Amino acid sequence: MKVAASSLRKGSVVDMDGKLYVVLSAENIHPGKGTPVTQLNMRRISDGVKVSERYRTTEQVERAFVDDRNHTFLYSDGDGYHFMNPESYDQLVATEEVIGDAAPYLQEGMTVILSTHNDVPIAIDLPRTVVLEIVDTEPSVKGQTASSSYKPAVLSNGVKTTVPPYITAGTKVVILTEDGSYVERAKD
Repeated sequence: MKVAASSLRKGSVVDMDGKLYVVLSAENIHPGKGTPVTQLNMRRISDGVKVSERYRTTEQVERAFVDDRNHTFLYSDGDGYHFMNPESYDQLVATEEVIGDAAPYLQEGMTVILSTHNDVPIAIDLPRTVVLEIVDTEPSVKGQTASSSYKPAVLSNGVKTTVPPYITAGTKVVILTEDGSYVERAKD
């Protein structure tokens, strides 16, 4: 199925010269002069080689048929990350290359969208936000204003982020899985 290059997003799978590539990042660039282009950073599924391609935004790209289904994350071990299809109870194992920088945000029982091609996991789409606990942060300084002065903090998954000064260790917060940034304090 042909689609415009500008419509591709992270996790999309494209077929180029008979090989499948998963899109790691897609950026639409609109220069002041000239033609707008879409910069795609992709990983070849067969061997993990990363490639970077640039297309005119109107150019057509062959999108591969991929099965996107909800799967429940079970656990990770030496073999990889184990997921279960909640409808058929079939289990799939995704490699570390497929999970990539999503790994720290996976939580037991979390529902994710797993993209598969011929029953082989090729991409993962996490929920937009996750609730994590702050395990370490600097104490707040008295008299410090609340205006855009963020302090560093470490989340329960080991990821570092920045939080407002009133957040203390032990507080549960909502984090964006896309970039690990603070959204708000979690509602219990």
